[in-house]
Amino acid sequence: MLHVPFSEVRHEEPDDCLHYEPVAVRGSEMDWTIPAHRHESLHQFQLLEQGAVQGTVDARAFEAQAPVLLMLAPGSVHGFTYTRHAVGHQVSLPSRTLGRLLDGSNLAATALGASFVLADAPAPEAAECARLFAQVAHEFRARQPGRVHALLACATLLAVQFVRLRDGQAERERSARGEASEGARDTLVRRYLALVEQHHGAHRPLVFYADALSVTPDHLSRTCRNLTGQSAQQLLHERLLLEARRLLAYTAMPVAEVAAQLGYADAAYFSKFFHRSLGHSPSAYRALMAQGVRGA
Repeated sequence: MLHVPFSEVRHEEPDDCLHYEPVAVRGSEMDWTIPAHRHESLHQFQLLEQGAVQGTVDARAFEAQAPVLLMLAPGSVHGFTYTRHAVGHQVSLPSRTLGRLLDGSNLAATALGASFVLADAPAPEAAECARLFAQVAHEFRARQPGRVHALLACATLLAVQFVRLRDGQAERERSARGEASEGARDTLVRRYLALVEQHHGAHRPLVFYADALSVTPDHLSRTCRNLTGQSAQQLLHERLLLEARRLLAYTAMPVAEVAAQLGYADAAYFSKFFHRSLGHSPSAYRALMAQGVRGA
């Protein structure tokens, strides 16, 4: 599996509860191009203050001018090219630690369960993020008494600020389309997607998710369709397909091994599901991706 380890984040040593570095550290080392990779157990928060960045997150291309905020969830395949001498911050935090920091809110699994890019955050909120990143940088380097507690407090505030900014962007987009705030329906879908993230490889039936959320399968599916345009079952299939595309595009696993990792006992059944959904067999999709056809 494609994986770029962060040796700086040593889970067993409390003094390394997170890792901070300026964007320029890795940027200058790698000629400002970070190849596609993934982290299985880390959340990353990034702020670009000067310059521009273009790249892909799970095969979705983007291009943005500073200021831009990026949140990268565990397992998300991402690669970037920065303009030379770009200026910014990056914080890498073990996902288990983030879950503990946000315990009781479910924010880590829902609002921070999928990667996102914010290229048009309001100036005051973006400035608050910049202040928090600067505080993390100071605490990370200073090694003063209470360092770990200060770092984790800053990380908590930073994660919450990213959630608020993402929610604010979604609300502005809804307002621009003339749509009302979704409230409880949005919360239900978020909770459903968080469960999907935990259990998609187990191929649980829809009734399993509905029971866990204390709603009927029909209500869950209607709510998902009204909010996202896709049924609950379609969203579940999309999550499976996302992981399948990641493994096919960025690893050399045989198709049968990809199928097994996704919970399919029958590789032929997986291939039919993949072909029916995307119009290509797994092998054909892998070949297209190798040729650079990212929209396959």
